[in-house]
Amino acid sequence: MARLQCVAFAALLLAATDVPTVHRFRPEATPPANFPPGENLPVLPDLSQTAQPPPSKDAPKSDKSDKMDQRSRIEILRAVSGEFARVVRSLPSGRKGFHIKVGQPFDESLAERAVAAGGSAAGPGDQVQVTLIEFHDRSIVIDINGGGRQHTRWRDRVHLEVSGMPTAKVEQAGSPGLQRIGSTLYLDFDRRLPAVTPEQLKQYLSTFLDFARQRSAAVQWVETLPPEMQQAIKDKRALVGMDQEMVIAAMGRPDKKVRERDDSGLETEDWIYGHPPGRTVFVKFAGDKVISVKQF
Repeated sequence: MARLQCVAFAALLLAATDVPTVHRFRPEATPPANFPPGENLPVLPDLSQTAQPPPSKDAPKSDKSDKMDQRSRIEILRAVSGEFARVVRSLPSGRKGFHIKVGQPFDESLAERAVAAGGSAAGPGDQVQVTLIEFHDRSIVIDINGGGRQHTRWRDRVHLEVSGMPTAKVEQAGSPGLQRIGSTLYLDFDRRLPAVTPEQLKQYLSTFLDFARQRSAAVQWVETLPPEMQQAIKDKRALVGMDQEMVIAAMGRPDKKVRERDDSGLETEDWIYGHPPGRTVFVKFAGDKVISVKQF
């Protein structure tokens, strides 16, 4: 019996050697961290500060701010097309026109040779009018008094629309003293057409034209109207009998237009200025003439 007990005890000792011993430790107490009062601690990483990869060398550079857009072209047409100027240097005539290199010194001898070869369209002190502006990829073309590219005379009638407002209507037929061969000026930029303001355009043309001492064509047109119409335009109000161009000159473009047809078949159009319940003006047209003006 004693031998069996010894054998069992020895077997238990041998089995104990194959069981890994597990040690359990309690982690040492860590003192709490002290943070300054009022300090904001980020819970998530701040991705806004993550470094961005450098742009690819092949990526196109953005230069939209230096390109002429449609809005800039419209502003130039509104402010310069149809305007009058005083000539400060003889304007060369001829189909080839005269090229002004923007950003380069003006070549006076080249201008003199152009006048000698093709003649003068207008001399110093003459009043001329910008009759056409064209935009190309690298240049702006300006026709003066009808332009010289077709080598034809500026005749009959010049009637330009500038932002919905007509310029002065210049009658040429039967006025030999006013008939002139026009001139064409090219503003060459030698690169993609950049953003240009109306004042900058006038400055580029200042070697030939002075706009500063001339009243705008719109002002000259208004002065041809009857006194009551002139006063209404100054007061920014519409009158019965005005046409659409006069109303635009007085009050600008309407906020809304509404077309209607009455029982008699008369088609009318209401130009609405303002928004109810605020001050609102209704200008009613029959054809091109104002037939009623109502204010609410």
